[in-house]
Amino acid sequence: MVKGCEEATIIEPFNPIIDGNIPCTLVKFAIPLMFAMFLQVLYGAADVFVVGLYADKAAISAIANGTQFMFVVMGFIMGLTVGGTVLIGVRVGEKNTDGVAQAIGTIGVLFGGMSLILTPFLAGFTGIFVSWMRVPAEAVDYCVHYIFICSLGIPFIIGYNVVSAIYRGLGDSKTPLIFVGIACILNIIVDFILIGGFRMSTMGAALATVLSQGISFFLAVLYMRKKGCGFQICRRHFTLNREVISKIIRVGLPLACQDCLVSISFMIIMIFVNTMGLVASASVGISGRIIGFCMIPPVSLAGAVATMTAQNMGAKKTRRAILSLRYGILFSLIFGVGTWTFFQLVPELATGIFTHDVDVRRGAALYLQSFTLDCILVSIIFSMNSYFSGCGKSFVCMIYSLASTFGIRVPAAYWISTLPSCTLYHLGFAAPAATLFSIVIAVIYFVYVQREISSPNVCKNDKNLEDMGNVGIA
Repeated sequence: MVKGCEEATIIEPFNPIIDGNIPCTLVKFAIPLMFAMFLQVLYGAADVFVVGLYADKAAISAIANGTQFMFVVMGFIMGLTVGGTVLIGVRVGEKNTDGVAQAIGTIGVLFGGMSLILTPFLAGFTGIFVSWMRVPAEAVDYCVHYIFICSLGIPFIIGYNVVSAIYRGLGDSKTPLIFVGIACILNIIVDFILIGGFRMSTMGAALATVLSQGISFFLAVLYMRKKGCGFQICRRHFTLNREVISKIIRVGLPLACQDCLVSISFMIIMIFVNTMGLVASASVGISGRIIGFCMIPPVSLAGAVATMTAQNMGAKKTRRAILSLRYGILFSLIFGVGTWTFFQLVPELATGIFTHDVDVRRGAALYLQSFTLDCILVSIIFSMNSYFSGCGKSFVCMIYSLASTFGIRVPAAYWISTLPSCTLYHLGFAAPAATLFSIVIAVIYFVYVQREISSPNVCKNDKNLEDMGNVGIA
């Protein structure tokens, strides 16, 4: 025996997500997500901004309705990809590299098949979808063109979200930022060319979206093939592994259904708005773009909470996961309160950026003054949902989210829209009312989950967190 061999130890590589300072790591991971989401929101807002410069409020209404429909599809896709992110995160925490490779391969095959089914279905039924949405007559043709062209780009939308989900599961939130930045820049340039130069209105906006997403996706795939993931991925990994699919569905499908149905609820609310006229429809369309920017901090921090929870649960560090949740809520609340205050003081400062139509600008401002109360409340519920998802307990999230959506938000919006003196200001309160209901249920469930995972057998491997503030960040 070599002298001193019995004292040798294996030094594991430092992983800031499971070993580092919790608040610093959370922020460090969330910042790239914020930039990525900012670029994604800017990506969508560019269509409304450029259309607002060169077209009328009918085109704005068409894009508002068209994107609301696409959000339904995107909600399902993005919710399902979270299942892949969580599974990859857990296997990274377990240091199971072959399991990570198997998960990545299965995710690629699964979502590739989905794109082949969704694309012809959505494109073929565009006209029916538009008629269901009761789009104002002036905006119908615009909306049909927009949805049809965007539907043809579904493979690129799915592909980009899959690549982003893989990187986030691996603990890399920076790489997706590069490719969404490329897509955003391309989209803005092509928007001005097609909408401003060729006066293609909503068709130009849709074409710009599809082209920019397609180029960004192919560049992302080429980059992944060249750089790799730090471990070997072989052809044998690209199969429909039943175990992987089962785990993705168990976590991702409830979230996919939740996000999809929540988007459907907003589409239903958009139908109520459409009955109030073209000005109301365009106003809510502009408000939706602004709300997208407002939701960047809580959504990004929640994404960081999901990854930190998944990896720490995989590493049996449950107390770190809970602290990640607490810091996620705290940081989100800072942004939420600031956003609500801004829109109580100068709401038209933001709405005036997207349109010169006085009526539309004022209508959007009224809606935002009430709706932005939700920016405070989602700071809590988004992080809690991510924590539950990271723990593999997303089914209950789906149940209470759907209960709040279809039991509170939609009925409230319908009731408010039927009132004789209803304005967009009153309609805006439907969303925060539903979120408040979700928070109450989530807090009750959190107490139950905490008791379940805090048993002695689960917590015996948790490290003492007393000195975590002194641990450096890699």
